[in-house]
Amino acid sequence: MAPRSSRSSARGARDAAADQWLFFLLVVAGIAIAIGVLGPWPRAIEPPRTVPLTMAQARVSNAAVPVQRDRRGRAAPFRFHGGAASREQAAECLATAALYEAGDDRRGQRAVIQVILNRVRAPGFPKTVCGVVYQGHARATGCQFSFTCDGSIQRRTVHSGWAAARRAGRRALDGYVFAEVGKATHYHTDWMVPYWRDTLTKVARVDSHLFYVRS
Repeated sequence: MAPRSSRSSARGARDAAADQWLFFLLVVAGIAIAIGVLGPWPRAIEPPRTVPLTMAQARVSNAAVPVQRDRRGRAAPFRFHGGAASREQAAECLATAALYEAGDDRRGQRAVIQVILNRVRAPGFPKTVCGVVYQGHARATGCQFSFTCDGSIQRRTVHSGWAAARRAGRRALDGYVFAEVGKATHYHTDWMVPYWRDTLTKVARVDSHLFYVRS
């Protein structure tokens, strides 16, 4: 019979190993939940293709599509459900998208953030903030926000706008609504025409970006 101290040591080693594996699995699950990959991913709503037009032609084409402000709807204040760590992670995802998509333009940042929160509450999109931001990020084509799959995010640098973008993200999670884009779930720049444009209703323009709701 093995000495009691040997059995206790072996049992302690097994328990420690089990605890390490459990911690590892919890970390992996937390990351997966944050980006929405544990649930079924919805089909990409926006093909990454564009109509083959020059920038000037695209601007003329986009200008011909009227803005229907009465169709934009009124977005309700967003209410975040989750702990402090999850909330901070969501704010970071919002800030990242806002800065990469809109740069230092504060109105543009708020518009991008509003679209993300609108998507969280819309059918067919992931149900978490980070899930919406990184939807399709593993594919070279099909990502919903181009910075997540075109290599831009790999070149993340120190930027003076991060603090402001994070404040905007936290404010939106506290219920701030950027009413100018209403319930818009899609947008694009005015110098390109995505194939999905004419299937949606244009409801707003913020600088060079055009915003749409589902028809």
